This record gives sequence, C-alpha cells and structure tokens, in this order.
Amino acid sequence: MKLNHQSYKLIFKKPGGTSRGTLTEKETYLIRLQINDPDETEYFGEAALFRGLSFDDIPSYEEKLKNICKNFDFEDKDWWEKIREFPSIQFGMEQILKAREVYNDKKAKDEFNPVLFPSAFTESKAGIPINGLIWMGSPDFMKQQIREKIDQNFRCIKLKIGVNWNEEHGILKNLRKEFSESEMEIRVDANGAFDFNLAQTVLKQLAELEIHSIEQPIKAGQIHEMAQLCAETPTPIALDEELIGVIQKEEKSKLLEIIQPQYIILKPSLIGGWKGSEEWIEIAEAQNSGWWITSALESNIGLNAIAQWTYTLGNPLPQGLGTGSLFKNNFYSRLKVEKDQLYFV
Repeated sequence: MKLNHQSYKLIFKKPGGTSRGTLTEKETYLIRLQINDPDETEYFGEAALFRGLSFDDIPSYEEKLKNICKNFDFEDKDWWEKIREFPSIQFGMEQILKAREVYNDKKAKDEFNPVLFPSAFTESKAGIPINGLIWMGSPDFMKQQIREKIDQNFRCIKLKIGVNWNEEHGILKNLRKEFSESEMEIRVDANGAFDFNLAQTVLKQLAELEIHSIEQPIKAGQIHEMAQLCAETPTPIALDEELIGVIQKEEKSKLLEIIQPQYIILKPSLIGGWKGSEEWIEIAEAQNSGWWITSALESNIGLNAIAQWTYTLGNPLPQGLGTGSLFKNNFYSRLKVEKDQLYFV
C-alpha cells in the first residue's frame, strides 16, 4: 500500500457570503491510498483544511501531511492521538483507514464514494434530514435563495447573518409572517459577528420571531461572556467556532461545563474527524446539550464520509450537509438532495 497527497482548489458556482467575508474558492487536500492488487484499487480521503478557520492552518501543514503519508504505520493503534494538533489530517486518515477496512466488500470499491458505514442510508432506503443554507448578500439575493429553498420543500433553513442586522432582521420578520414556527424551522449563524451588548438585543429579537437557534453570536474565546449569554438567552445558542482548537478531551469537558450551551455544532474536518466529534457528543449529552453535524465546505469526498457516519448516529434533527452542489469542479458523488433529505443513490 502507498499513500500520497495533493492539493485541490474547489471553485464556488456563486460567491458565498459570510460575516467573515465572501468565499469564491476553497482549498482542500486529498489523501490517496493505492493498494497493490490486480485491480490497482485506490481510495481517497479528504483532509479539508479551512484557511483562516482551521486550528491546523499553519505554514508547515503540507509538510506535516507529506510526512504522515510517507511514514504512516498502518499497525500503529495510537496514530490518532499522536496528531491531535492536526484535526483535518486526523479526519482524512480516518477515511483512508475505514476504506482499507472495507476493502474486501465489492460495494465499497468506489474511489470517491466508498461505502464506509453500511446502513439503510447507503442502501438508498433512508435519507438524512438537512437544512437549506442561505448565504449572505443583498436583501433581494437572500430572498431569492429563501424562495428557492421553499420551492424545494425545505422545512428548515439556516441564514448567515451579521453583516447588516437591521436588513437581516427585516428579512426574518417577513419570513416569519409567511411561515409559522410549525411550518418552517429557522436557524441563524452569526459566525461571531456581534459584540456582547448587541448579541443580547439580537437574542431577544430572535426569540420574538421564534427562531430555533443562533450559532456563535459572539467571537470564540470569550468564554465567560458566552456563558452569560447561554445562561440568560431566550433563544437557544449553538457553539461552533468555540470548539475549534479545543483538542484534549478534558479541555472539551471543561469548556462545555463552563458555558453550558443549548447546542453544539460538530464539523468533523475542524475538530478531529469522527472520533473527535464523538468525544464532543459524549460530553454534550452528559450535560443535556443538544448537537447536530455540519459539513465545512468539503468536497464530495469528505461530504460522503461525513454523511454516512452521521446517519449511524440516529440524530433526528436536520443536519447541515447539503453543500455538495456549491462547487463547479466537485467530484462525482452518489449523494443527492431530494426535497429536504440527503440520499445516497
């Protein structure tokens, strides 16, 4: 067996607006496993580094990935612990090792879409409920996206907010006039855009509109301010960026114990893959915090790995997994969105 890696740049079909700026492309890294068999079988995993957001976004990242591919010991049971400071590589290697594990299953022999977690989902018998994502932009652009999601029968949508709250508040008010809470679940994601005082106001205004939750209302790292918001909020708060860079299990436990969030958002590429996410889930459930899984602009390779695993968790909430159609040059995928469900076909 042989491992190597290559960088790959995903190009957005339309620019994606967030409070951190507008995205037009997304760099990622592919890890290729070549198996010396008559079929020359190969599998791909994705180390989906997110520039400017990933904890492991450091100058020596690619050199680290190169060294891991060159020297990886497939018999080392402790490999994951040894690279905790590289969450995206942890996840890419988890995908590779899982593909190697299912190698003898003929159904799994799809280089970009291997069946990693056999289930009713991979047998095309069940789907995963997902939210529709609304990117930032002009009011007309945001309204257009909302209308498209409604026409596609989404019953849960997530809006990126935090650039112009007055305009965004108006959009939310109009949306709620048209659809009641029972007809449309609305989530918002601020990406840390508000200061503490404005966040308090926003939380009250969101509660008046019966908004399901808000992700990361203030910037990560303001632990005691976030704890106060979570303790007093009339709108449930979900931690997102707050989890990035918290890599030791005891640190994770301490963070959630202090903040006591209503929800946490789990992005495997940013928090150590399946194992890192499962550590967070165990801690969150022990203190009655809810959670759901969200992709982080991976290619279809990483999205396939996240989706199959997500189904096995049995979480009934809509998940944030519908990002595969954002890119012009994505890889072939067996994932398809029908209405508000993600299917493997």
